[in-house]
Amino acid sequence: MSDNSVFPHPVYKETVLAPLFEGAKAHYVDAVRAINRAHLVMLVDTGILKTDDAEKIAGALVEIDQQVDVSKLNYTGEFEDYFFLVESELKKRIGPDIAGMLHTARSRNDMDHTVFKIALKGRVDTLLDQCLALANAVHEKARAERDTLIVAYTHGQPAQPSTFGHYLAALLEVLLRDIERLTAARNALDHCPMGAAAITTSGFPIDRQQIAQLLGFSEPLRNSYGCIASVDYVTGLYSAIKLVFLHLGRVVQDLQFWSAFEVGQLYVPNSLVQISSIMPQKRNPVPIEHMRHLASVTCGRCDTIVNTMHNTPFTDMNDSEGEVQQAGYATFESGGRVLELLAALISDCSIRADQVAKNSDAACITVTELADTLVRRDELSFRQAHEIAAETSKSAIAQGQALGQSFEAFSAAFQNHVARASTLDQQAYAMAVSAQGFVAARTRYGGPAAEPMNEALSAYRTEIDAFNTAHQSTKTRELQAAHSLHNAFNALLRE
Repeated sequence: MSDNSVFPHPVYKETVLAPLFEGAKAHYVDAVRAINRAHLVMLVDTGILKTDDAEKIAGALVEIDQQVDVSKLNYTGEFEDYFFLVESELKKRIGPDIAGMLHTARSRNDMDHTVFKIALKGRVDTLLDQCLALANAVHEKARAERDTLIVAYTHGQPAQPSTFGHYLAALLEVLLRDIERLTAARNALDHCPMGAAAITTSGFPIDRQQIAQLLGFSEPLRNSYGCIASVDYVTGLYSAIKLVFLHLGRVVQDLQFWSAFEVGQLYVPNSLVQISSIMPQKRNPVPIEHMRHLASVTCGRCDTIVNTMHNTPFTDMNDSEGEVQQAGYATFESGGRVLELLAALISDCSIRADQVAKNSDAACITVTELADTLVRRDELSFRQAHEIAAETSKSAIAQGQALGQSFEAFSAAFQNHVARASTLDQQAYAMAVSAQGFVAARTRYGGPAAEPMNEALSAYRTEIDAFNTAHQSTKTRELQAAHSLHNAFNALLRE
């Protein structure tokens, strides 16, 4: 059977190769440049390549950077991809023999996954910066609002008093665990595939440690098969990102609920409120809705990437490469918008104390402390105290009174259940059912009272600072690596 067809097929060219070429232009030019330069330095330092030949290759690489405007290139099908275009440009300048030496002891397999990791590292660094900025904003607000009372809800119903600071501290704890997961995913990106070549490394005396360091990685990824087959650096990363926005989405939903007219304990400032085109009275905190849908979109984008890896072979494959990698980058854009908007909203919002007091009184949310006080002061069982407190709150609600104004109903309920008077006088009763007293009594580890909150805020500050220090240290190491690569490559030009 004869086959006179010529690569690429026009449809394949337009549906696959051209989009991949555009993606390489948009995302991978700098990474490919760095890999070419680092690999060249390593080939010379290990004696695989002669200095004279390396000088010619280095000069040609510089010329390509100076003379070829990648942004203006259109895919013609003359070359399969961006890699072969660069190799073709080298051949034009120094001939095919010397140009071909640059590809000694490497493959597009190890190059591709190195490129993808470099591209992801920069994006994760930005996302971590945004997460840490949000953590700082939440910590600052929690510290400022540690005494600000709120109504805490369970199952969508008013439950107990707490403080805005205590609520935000819970958010901060989850966010810090998410930052820890993101940091672990970032660390998985920091192992370099270069030197794995196609699958099994090379018979040449390459120095994988050197090229990893020159490219800003902490170390080579040990197993060469895993360098080109493993995708956990992708699935682990997008799984960690999904959790960030799944968790933040729950908080965003609370903020939406709190800002509703019927609840009204959260005030969103005018700068974050849009008006209605027809209803003059409306204050629409639509940034909260935008955060909610953007968080959901971000989670969906993460699922797209992870699910693409399902039921694929454990080998080099296109399912984990260019087009899928590029599809994931929108995740960082939508997620970053959520983080920045949420930091702004948390910094600028406030709690409406009058509405909190109104809702607290209407729902009798302090009555748990009344039951606890009866256990401590009158030595009742909690179940008996619970029944007295429940009867008191039902009476208050039926009569439209605040719990603090229902001492007579309490006294009657106590007498009815215990057949004696309580040791609580009216002042002690008022303290037991006050929101301030409720919070002040919660002094145990993790509670909303002043002492445990101050301890917690101090611990969170230490944790945030530790994450930030480690993150900045990684970025500093990579900047130093880029400087070392610059100097080592330029030294070849001067040989």
